[in-house]
Amino acid sequence: MISYVTVGADDIALANRFYSAFLLALGYDLKEGPEGLSYVLPVAPGQPLVLPDFYVKPTFDGNPASAGNGAMVAFEARNQKQVRDLHAAALAAGGADEGQPGFRDSYGPHFYVSYLRDPQGNKIALYSSDPNETGRDG
Repeated sequence: MISYVTVGADDIALANRFYSAFLLALGYDLKEGPEGLSYVLPVAPGQPLVLPDFYVKPTFDGNPASAGNGAMVAFEARNQKQVRDLHAAALAAGGADEGQPGFRDSYGPHFYVSYLRDPQGNKIALYSSDPNETGRDG
């Protein structure tokens, strides 16, 4: 099980604007501190943690942050409309389009996805695969 994902950022305020544009709508809570941003899913008292957490931090070695070549983090949305809405919100918050919302031939008939780059260049996917929604084939 993945426990957490961390991406580096040189401009934490810009990263906050970008990630908060969609992670808060996906149910994550934000904790800000001198060590960066911590996006965590809320947990009711007495319940186990809901993972994974997502962290945006300055680099530990003090060198500029860089995006991983081939690395991507995907977040599941509730439905196709939310994928479209959150993609637009992330673009308005400083992200770059890496693939408009839609179906992709190489994935299943209900896999609806969009791709973005955060302000640091990290690749992010927002997707829905609800079999109750209209799929690629109809």
